[in-house]
Amino acid sequence: MICALGSAVCYGTASVLQAVAARATQPGTGSGVDAALLLRALRQWRYIAGLALDGLGFVLQIVALRSIPIYAVGAALAASLAVTAVVAARLLHVRLSGIEWGAVAVVCAGLAMLGLSSGEEGDKAGSSALRWSMLCIAFAVLLVGAAAGRLPDKPRALVLGLGAGFGFGVVEVSVRLIDSVALPGVLGNPALYALLLGGAAAFLLLTSALQRGSVTTATAGMVIGETIGPALVGVVWLGDRTREGLAWLAVAGFVVAVAGALTLARFGEPPAAASEVGEGAAAA
Repeated sequence: MICALGSAVCYGTASVLQAVAARATQPGTGSGVDAALLLRALRQWRYIAGLALDGLGFVLQIVALRSIPIYAVGAALAASLAVTAVVAARLLHVRLSGIEWGAVAVVCAGLAMLGLSSGEEGDKAGSSALRWSMLCIAFAVLLVGAAAGRLPDKPRALVLGLGAGFGFGVVEVSVRLIDSVALPGVLGNPALYALLLGGAAAFLLLTSALQRGSVTTATAGMVIGETIGPALVGVVWLGDRTREGLAWLAVAGFVVAVAGALTLARFGEPPAAASEVGEGAAAA
């Protein structure tokens, strides 16, 4: 659980940096699979710093996924929004209301409940059909991104956020479906390609959502997409369980943590002053 929380800290801090950088980037085609937009964002030092934190967070996430159930990791990652709120309050001088500080406390309470109730990760290897399903979902995420480019701003941000969440969810499940990284065996595992494609597609869609639409809407969609689906897969197909007699506490903790995170979704949105700083840096 410590690794999952460390991953949340990395992702939460990175989201502040990436949101500011994405808003300072020249608009692209509007499609969720606009790779050129990602390349332009990479010219922003904040985006690069955010990617470095994402990389560290991903390593910690893999360690966590190999040790505790997917539902616990997913809730911890959703709680990265609480980290985003605190970082925004400290570094960008954003004021948190009493309700918002209460939401941070709710997230922490939900994670504590999960930590007390979660058991070890499931011992099921996952079927071949599940591996191929993850690869198909990863391809579907790309198609969703392409289709979302034709939508108006508000629904586009939600669809792109959901798509990014599903992509990150594919990564979470695929990590569990890769039994060994030894060559050449791992090259024949569809879960490897699902992990790579799902992660890349999620980054493309999320970058486009941050740049083109409401970051609040996109972030809320991402939280929903990356938590509920993977948690169900872990319980139904991979054998994730809770401590004896504490299933109710795990369910309550999951719901509380995600609900608190959704309350804080607006902190994916950089304040106007921060956006102006980013634009000035881009112009320089």
